[in-house]
Amino acid sequence: MNARQKWTLGRILTAMAILIGLEFFPAEGWLRAGLYLIPYFIIGYDILRQAIRGIVQGEIFDENFLMAIATAGAMFLGEYREGAAVMLFYQVGELFQSLAVGRSRASITALMDIRPDYANRELGGAIERVDPDEVVPGTVIVVRPGEKVPIDGIVLSGTASLDMHALTGESLPRDVGPGAAVLSGCINLSGVLRVRTTKAAEESTAAKILELVENSSMKKSRAENFITRFARVYTPAVCLGAFLLAVGMPVGRLLLGEAPLWSAWLERALVLLVISCPCALVISIPLSFFGGIGAASAKGILVKGSNYLEALAQINYVVFDKTGTLTRGVFEVTEVKPQGMSKDELLAYAAGVERYSQHPISRSLQAAFPPERQLEEVTGYEELSGYGVRAMVSGHSVAAGNARFMKQLGLGVSEALQSGTVVHVAVDGRYAGSILVSDVVKPQAAAAVDALKKAGVRRTVMLTGDTPNAAAVVAAAVGVDAYEAGLLPADKVTAVEKLLAGKGFKEKLAFVGDGINDAPVLARADVGIAMGALGSDAAIEAADVVLMDDDPVKISLGMAIARKTLRIVRQNIVLALGVKAVFLIFGAIGLANMWAAIFADVGVMILAVLNAMRIFLQPQTNAIAPLLSQDVSREII
Repeated sequence: MNARQKWTLGRILTAMAILIGLEFFPAEGWLRAGLYLIPYFIIGYDILRQAIRGIVQGEIFDENFLMAIATAGAMFLGEYREGAAVMLFYQVGELFQSLAVGRSRASITALMDIRPDYANRELGGAIERVDPDEVVPGTVIVVRPGEKVPIDGIVLSGTASLDMHALTGESLPRDVGPGAAVLSGCINLSGVLRVRTTKAAEESTAAKILELVENSSMKKSRAENFITRFARVYTPAVCLGAFLLAVGMPVGRLLLGEAPLWSAWLERALVLLVISCPCALVISIPLSFFGGIGAASAKGILVKGSNYLEALAQINYVVFDKTGTLTRGVFEVTEVKPQGMSKDELLAYAAGVERYSQHPISRSLQAAFPPERQLEEVTGYEELSGYGVRAMVSGHSVAAGNARFMKQLGLGVSEALQSGTVVHVAVDGRYAGSILVSDVVKPQAAAAVDALKKAGVRRTVMLTGDTPNAAAVVAAAVGVDAYEAGLLPADKVTAVEKLLAGKGFKEKLAFVGDGINDAPVLARADVGIAMGALGSDAAIEAADVVLMDDDPVKISLGMAIARKTLRIVRQNIVLALGVKAVFLIFGAIGLANMWAAIFADVGVMILAVLNAMRIFLQPQTNAIAPLLSQDVSREII
């Protein structure tokens, strides 16, 4: 509880104590009025001040104006206890709302803590503390234990464990060493790291996250826009209705020759004003969406606005990119099939002949066979575009490449269905075997697709620029309903547009990707979901939702959070409008007094705020493991 909330609580308790004391203090007339004005002004001076300021500035019809007119009118009619009580309970509701907003901000405030305060720049053997904005890409910085990584970079030396919770929602530290990429905003728990920066401070992960979070409140959902438009019409309409009750009904009775009953109709009008205050809607609906965004961010799911959270809840089609999304995006040697020699010998020849190539496949072969074990002598290196490479390796003629290369050399090989690239190797004119280099499927990819189907997604599709063979194996491994291979970025957009044309009006399509080439289709989809840790800046910028730890299981978790948020929003709308409609009718016909009005206003507001806070009733740890075996939606219900 902050200082302002403590001050409000103190005023509430003071006013409540005085009101209780006045019940036992006999006073009449002006003395009684003066005594009740003490708690009234203690608890309501700020409401009265804001109401007067609104009138002066031309912004009359808000909840402060309604409360001021209703309570002042009650005091004028001699209902001193009721007038003070209305203001008191209104402030109680406001305190509840303030506490709820503070709770909903907690996870987002935690994100704000990732902002680095300084960087330790290494310069000429000395270390100086500078502002992160002064560090240019390529600079060497030092990160000590307990410090935040200020800028994205690559570890040059040192090992450490990094707390990634604020960025990705991971509960366990991540160990890093030389060559590992580190993200700004994570905390060094142990060890000293020397890091070469790869980005400027304003382009680093922490800065991007903060920008996304700070801009999220600018993009309102349809429900929020509806409430805003509704309040603009509803509040003046209620004020007009109250005026007609207070003035029109007595005048009408006079014209009919009956007693006007000015006090009775004025009291009904004041009751109507208290009941009609739209606080429950105006406060609880944005609070629900803000809470949903906060709950998602605590899980490493950044939603750029409540409109995207609303769309996330309505997803029926999910389209995946392959590389870096369903697969790790890193080529590795996954299978070695030698003929007439050992696996180590085959790898030694392959790594030797590929030594001077910069192709990703060549680098994966070199990584599979460490330099200290590679054959020394490599001469006569020749690279044949579209086929492969050949060279003399330790006195042996070695050729490595695709099946066409082997056929050109007079060696027949067969192409089996493989998820990856097959490198065939020939030594001294004889076929020596094959090596499979593939992009490994993420271990959680199949669980992610399964969780989406359990969450009600009608169709899952994979689009990739890779070969049909590689696409078929990955599609079968993860369980998507369909796939298309060999696509250019423009082809992916065309494929998504076909799916968009075939879906229902209220159905939404999400595209999940991570590369620069995915940016156009991320922007074209109803909901673009980008991988935040390994994804390109262009993809993250174009996306509506960012998964900070690249875990596709988080898609269904985000959908579950979004759906719970929308359920709470609908419940609050029905609760607020339903209760107010009933009590407005009762108030107009004289069946509801000021105490009933307090319940219809403050009581409903408190109930709506408490209902909105249910979005936080979920585990705050990284609960990925349970999602692999059960419906993700159960986690937050």
